[in-house]
Amino acid sequence: MNTAIRAASSSVFGLAILGLLLFLPAGTLDYWQAWVFIATAAVTTIPPTIYLYRINPAALERRMHAGPGAEGRTVQKILITGAFAAFTALLVFSAYDQRRGWSRVPGWVSLLGDGLVAIGFGIAMVVIAQNAYAAATVTVEAGQTLVSSGLYKHVRHPMYVGNFVMMVGIPLALGSYWGLLFVIPAQAVIVIRILDEETLLTEQLPGYREYMQRVRYRLLPYVW
Repeated sequence: MNTAIRAASSSVFGLAILGLLLFLPAGTLDYWQAWVFIATAAVTTIPPTIYLYRINPAALERRMHAGPGAEGRTVQKILITGAFAAFTALLVFSAYDQRRGWSRVPGWVSLLGDGLVAIGFGIAMVVIAQNAYAAATVTVEAGQTLVSSGLYKHVRHPMYVGNFVMMVGIPLALGSYWGLLFVIPAQAVIVIRILDEETLLTEQLPGYREYMQRVRYRLLPYVW
């Protein structure tokens, strides 16, 4: 199966699973926030995926090689499993919050959340365009070179910045304030993942130690 077919199948399957994770705990299909969120996810991922396949299928292949089984380091297998669990819990709890009516989120706040989701996905797409080796796993490939331009001039891990923006936007988009609590453990896992990733990059990617000295901040300038 070629990359294009696999990418299309993965997108359809992913959207179907997303629907189940939202509508089952919500207990209804009358959940406009979920429909808008799914539409936002589709619009911000499918067209860029098609574009990426056309200009750099190898980069798309790297992004599709993901999950605990794809990780080469045991600690990363554990961390990515925890990240997936926290992300799933965020979706399910936010939808269940909608069912129970614990949060009273105005419609405009939900739409703002969708905007954050779109921005988060957009940052991820820019990172992939700027760094063809931006894989979904923690690894250094043969012939990989250091990228220090574009977003990488400002923070060392712009992909995770997009992830954080998206994670904050999701519960708001789904009409849940309480769902924001799940962002905390999810980002704690990402912080540990980053620290371990930098250990690997320092050891195996030429020039990364010097890059760390030039770009001091990992996620947020002047903070961390």
